[in-house]
Amino acid sequence: MPKVTFNNRNRLFYQAIRKPVEDYFENNRLRKTGNMKLYMKAIILIPLSLGLYLFLLWGSYHWITGVLLSALLGLALVCIAFNIMHDACHGSYSSKKWVNEFMGLSMNALGSNAFIWKIKHNVIHHTYTNIDGIDDDLANSVLIRMCNTQKWKPMHRFQFIYMYLLYAISTLAWMWGTDFVKYFSKKIYRTPINKFPLQQHVIFWTSKLLYLFFYVAIPVYFIGWQPWLTGFLIIHVVMGVALSFVFQLAHVVEKTAFEYVAEKPKIIASEWAVHEIKTTSDFAPDNKVISWLVGGLNFQIEHHLFPQISHIHYPALSKIVRQQCELFGLPYNYYPTMRQAICSHVRLMKQLGRP
Repeated sequence: MPKVTFNNRNRLFYQAIRKPVEDYFENNRLRKTGNMKLYMKAIILIPLSLGLYLFLLWGSYHWITGVLLSALLGLALVCIAFNIMHDACHGSYSSKKWVNEFMGLSMNALGSNAFIWKIKHNVIHHTYTNIDGIDDDLANSVLIRMCNTQKWKPMHRFQFIYMYLLYAISTLAWMWGTDFVKYFSKKIYRTPINKFPLQQHVIFWTSKLLYLFFYVAIPVYFIGWQPWLTGFLIIHVVMGVALSFVFQLAHVVEKTAFEYVAEKPKIIASEWAVHEIKTTSDFAPDNKVISWLVGGLNFQIEHHLFPQISHIHYPALSKIVRQQCELFGLPYNYYPTMRQAICSHVRLMKQLGRP
């Protein structure tokens, strides 16, 4: 892996922003981890998902109802990923480590692998955000060009059109493609997985087999392969589009910056926290419905600066972060609405489609 370092000699911005954040929790006597607001999400989303799953298996309904319920199940599952899995894998769902580990396994229940994802996301993406050559989130496929330093191909002229198809199949490609590439290569893009404990090998294969049993074998047995395939694809289309857009709106929009590293060591001119500010964007910060559904991931700047703080606190922290950005003359990237953020992403994809 290429060596990348940040100019952290004088971490003035991060030091300045940490104090008011610490004061906020101390003055309000709050824990940085989740609270009843977060736990209520789990109480709602997990039974809702189980209920929809069971009804689709054994309920009596019209096929149109089945389509709608499959889409709703896809939405419920992706909300579990945003709200529960994400906080748990960052260690911010609960103050108890075992609770975070257990709830983090919801990633495995959704078809992927928490151990691999923690390295890919927590270690690589959160450290080297938007650095082409290291950040695996920028290296999803040669079919899509996400920054200027990536090689242009003629097909990219149309990526702003076909990207929706790629997003729709992204969770299937992730669970049954890239997960296995990372597992067998013991590498995430260009970063080696140095330790893969025996326990994690067992969890990897067991969870993949259980996913096939519960999401494929049982539904095919009870409702037949055609209804199963229709519902299964609808679930993944909803999950894939939602997951893709939430990531893209945070990092691949017109306002965010990108870096590039090849083989030689690279020093980023700014401190790490400033790099995160420049490479990340918020969207729809005042929309409480979107904030609830996406688990506060519309506050990506706050999340990248404080990943071990639960998303429940991000709306309050955003005011502190914005104020400090103004004091330091830094851009606070955000789009007032989700629609504006989507339009910005589409425009960037169109722009990157040109040679």
